[in-house]
Amino acid sequence: MKDERLGKRLERARGLPEIFEVVKEAVRSSTGMSRAGLMLGLADMGGSPMHMVGGLYPSATNIIVMNKAPMAFLAKDQERYRAYCFHILLHEYLHSLGFMEEAEVRRRTYQISRSTLGEEHVATMMATDLSRFLPNVSYGVPKDTDGELDIELVSDFDRSNCGYFA
Repeated sequence: MKDERLGKRLERARGLPEIFEVVKEAVRSSTGMSRAGLMLGLADMGGSPMHMVGGLYPSATNIIVMNKAPMAFLAKDQERYRAYCFHILLHEYLHSLGFMEEAEVRRRTYQISRSTLGEEHVATMMATDLSRFLPNVSYGVPKDTDGELDIELVSDFDRSNCGYFA
């Protein structure tokens, strides 16, 4: 049974921090798990002409990195843009919670998307087959960067990481 409230919040989300808040609530209600203190970085992670990584979570860190290219491609269609960002952030957030096996993360991403947004939502369909929407995006290996990515941090990303104001 989908969560109409979270679906509406995703529809109204006006940026990556708001989309991430929906992701965290969906995961918390589905698994009881959460974590705070994550950062989001945007980078040109490239890929070959036939594949481009959507995002990654370097294990044992506090950062999720999303590839800017697919996001720019989808920016003209806000429904698909939000669905794509929800999908990638959900997938990488699950990795940050300790789920490292790719098949399990993909399965959980689909299950959480379906239970939160419904079977017919674009994010759920992306969890089933991302290539249907972005044929050149995969969960492959990012381009060789000699160990360094030029990462642009998204400000005010994880709103639950600060319990006080200085």
